Amino acid sequence: MTALSYVSDEADSAWATYLAQVERVLPYLGDLTRWADTLRHPKRALIVDIPLEMDDGSVRHFEGYRVQHNLSRGPGKGGVRFHPDVTLEEVMALSAWMTIKSAVLNLPFGGAKGGVRVDPRELSIKELERLTRRYTSEIGNIIGPQQDIPAPDVGTNAQVMAWMMDTYSMNVGATTTGVVTGKPVHLGGSLGRVKATGRGVFVTGMAAAQRIGLEIKACRVAVQGFGNVGSVSAELFYQRGAKIVAIQDHSGSLYREEGIDIPALLTWQREHGSIAGFTQAENIRHEAFWLKSFDILIPAALEGQITEARASALSCKLVLEGANGPTLPAADDILRKRQITVVPDVICNAGGVTVSYFEWVQDFSSFFWTEEEINQRLDSIMNDALIAVWNKAESLNVTLRTAAYAVACERILMARKDRGLYP
Repeated sequence: MTALSYVSDEADSAWATYLAQVERVLPYLGDLTRWADTLRHPKRALIVDIPLEMDDGSVRHFEGYRVQHNLSRGPGKGGVRFHPDVTLEEVMALSAWMTIKSAVLNLPFGGAKGGVRVDPRELSIKELERLTRRYTSEIGNIIGPQQDIPAPDVGTNAQVMAWMMDTYSMNVGATTTGVVTGKPVHLGGSLGRVKATGRGVFVTGMAAAQRIGLEIKACRVAVQGFGNVGSVSAELFYQRGAKIVAIQDHSGSLYREEGIDIPALLTWQREHGSIAGFTQAENIRHEAFWLKSFDILIPAALEGQITEARASALSCKLVLEGANGPTLPAADDILRKRQITVVPDVICNAGGVTVSYFEWVQDFSSFFWTEEEINQRLDSIMNDALIAVWNKAESLNVTLRTAAYAVACERILMARKDRGLYP
């Protein structure tokens, strides 16, 4: 294996976590291991400078990235993250996980990801628009509806995607709705896209719970991260009768033994911008969240949240990875020894990329489906993927994560093998 000169040797970095996950699947790939270095080397990594004129007339510079990890099975697909802690290595890992995710779901995409080192909450709406448009122009030569299709991620939303689509369209001289997904519905977006990732967590969670004998109505659920993914999955489990007993976001941690009123919390969050100060639950210390008693944990924040110490302390029976890379490899080993089932991120949170695929297809055909049709197709694809991975895990006697990588890497490396090397 040839090491990359531009990555650190930090053991717990997102990229190191991804590489460790790849290493674990190699014994199950047979002759395809000849091509395994393909998985360790991003195809393309672009770093751009984004000069931005602020509202006060000053000029600030922001660092942006777009990484295309692998395009063997189709154009790149992956979100754009606006966050002050974004790094090239993080974006590389996220793009690699998108490669795996698309292959597990058997979608005709490769993996890509983008990011800008910025706190969007500190920008005015006009500054955010100017930042988005300049970033889009800087990466415009490597994105496109048949090259690489961005989507929303942490710190971005449908409005950001609308600006990206418009900027790209102006630069190429034609309205090109298929260049991004996650757009507003009236600009070629898909019904069901906003809740798709959280719905995918719920769908795979329900299927996994049934397989291990958990009755949802008797389950206590904890959700770490209450953004789009965490809030939607919490709402769906709440509607199905589960008790959401613990919730944590960047602003604080809540606990209520009898279960938190999710509709009331969502209303509070819309009015106050966070869950902090919610009066209908106990405010607890950050680390105390991990020590509470619950049956299902949904980590839906950022990567690297389930450490060895937290894995050793968890009381749950099932972990549903709503975030990308929330479990460190050493923690994975502890969870397996403790017989805690983990539905890995590359399946669990793949509802977003699945409905993004639907949106991309609808934009090409200019024919749009109902939300009911979208949800039916999403549920079917995700259930089929989970069954395939579960069967693979049982046949190989490995975790669901290693099984998911086995399924995905076989598809990715077979494509690489059959396409050959050019020139």
